[in-house]
Amino acid sequence: MAAENSKQFWKRSAKLPGSIQPVYGAQHPPLDPRLSKNFIKERSKVSTVPLKNKKASSFHEFARNTSDAWDIGDDEEEDFSSPAFQTLNSKVALATAAQVLENHSKLRVKPERSQSTTSDVPASYKVIKSSSDAQLSRNSSDSCLRNPLHKQQSLPLRPVIPLVARISDQNASGAPPMTVREKTRLEKFRQLLSSHNTDLDELRKCSWPGVPREVRPVTWRLLSGYLPANTERRKLTLQRKREEYFGFIEQYYDSRNEEHHQDTYRQIHIDIPRTNPLIPLFQQPLVQEIFERILFIWAIRHPASGYVQGINDLVTPFFVVFLSEYVEEDVENFDVTNLSQDMLRSIEADSFWCMSKLLDGIQDNYTFAQPGIQKKVKALEELVSRIDEQVHNHFRRYEVEYLQFAFRWMNNLLMRELPLRCTIRLWDTYQSEPEGFSHFHLYVCAAFLIKWRKEILDEEDFQGLLMLLQNLPTIHWGNEEIGLLLAEAYRLKYMFADAPNHYRR
Repeated sequence: MAAENSKQFWKRSAKLPGSIQPVYGAQHPPLDPRLSKNFIKERSKVSTVPLKNKKASSFHEFARNTSDAWDIGDDEEEDFSSPAFQTLNSKVALATAAQVLENHSKLRVKPERSQSTTSDVPASYKVIKSSSDAQLSRNSSDSCLRNPLHKQQSLPLRPVIPLVARISDQNASGAPPMTVREKTRLEKFRQLLSSHNTDLDELRKCSWPGVPREVRPVTWRLLSGYLPANTERRKLTLQRKREEYFGFIEQYYDSRNEEHHQDTYRQIHIDIPRTNPLIPLFQQPLVQEIFERILFIWAIRHPASGYVQGINDLVTPFFVVFLSEYVEEDVENFDVTNLSQDMLRSIEADSFWCMSKLLDGIQDNYTFAQPGIQKKVKALEELVSRIDEQVHNHFRRYEVEYLQFAFRWMNNLLMRELPLRCTIRLWDTYQSEPEGFSHFHLYVCAAFLIKWRKEILDEEDFQGLLMLLQNLPTIHWGNEEIGLLLAEAYRLKYMFADAPNHYRR
């Protein structure tokens, strides 16, 4: 009788404990929106009420409809408490694990491909596979080993671009690493940077279309206001600021175990492994320790906001750029233990100060109730209603609130929507624009949204729209796509920033 009652409970319970829920954001690669639609169609077949007759009218209903990933109908006759079932489970688990390992070894990269890709890199890096390469190969050929929710169809054949490496040189079209025009631009940068007093206005003009990888570290330090324009003062300034940062470490870092700082440090410690999980560089313990120190020191020196989830993403572009100053190989898989202690200390301190300069301009995004983000999302809604009324009305028709997808765009500066190589290229322009991170970012978000207008208008239900907007397919994006996005954002800014009557209703 008790067993039957328990079965009935599981059947009528809408949410099973331990059920697997889809997580979108830092911990998982983006889903292909085409498959999201397939997933929704499959769910509509299982549910007793067709999805067409039961429109998800709110975000909470959408969450309820997608919270349960178990199909309880398949196992309704099983006795979950019996010892036989548990024994069978362990045997099946061991057999399945062995089969997974065997299948995984068979689906390795083909020998001819591995020979061509490893012949050009040092021996110490031959055993490490590009994380972006691995992700794409899993998407196309390893779908049988993944949860059905994460199955993806074969993506269009395009050149595989590393997530981090040679960011300024790689384009989605597979352009050559360095053209004559790029060499000329690099020489222009070197002349500017080596002059006695660097002309910052001219440096901003040159940086707007992108900064060459070779001069990006010093350019970012100058544009962020971390380094002075005078070349004679730079060395002393760097030495002083780096010593000041490590003075903060000695003074404050031990307090992370004190009661009033424990919650802050615990949240940072949880968030760091979730930061860019597809890139091996950020999964190294030494790198994670560096990030923990940077974020903890910033949090306790800014008590008005403290640490807020999302700030951890903002360290990564600075860390990669300053690391590239010491590493000529692809930094995606670089082992930071190969660097000297002085190099690591310089990278850490410079990342801290440049991130602090960035956050000084957008700190109201992270204070209590995050009023800065609320205002920017509202401004985005007003702007989209003016530049594309059809898309705006489409959201209203299916009751999609801008806050449900654009909050993350503002909180993380589109870092969860774009590959890291694209974020770094985007920040070249942000640092060249007056109030780029606080003001110009709004127009970039508007241009980014309108970029997907066809896909948005093709979706005709709340679930489909939210799935699309949370998992936009930008995995193959490179400099070309970012250049077009920025050009459109600049056009929108030129039309609306100084025309408040056109901007507001």
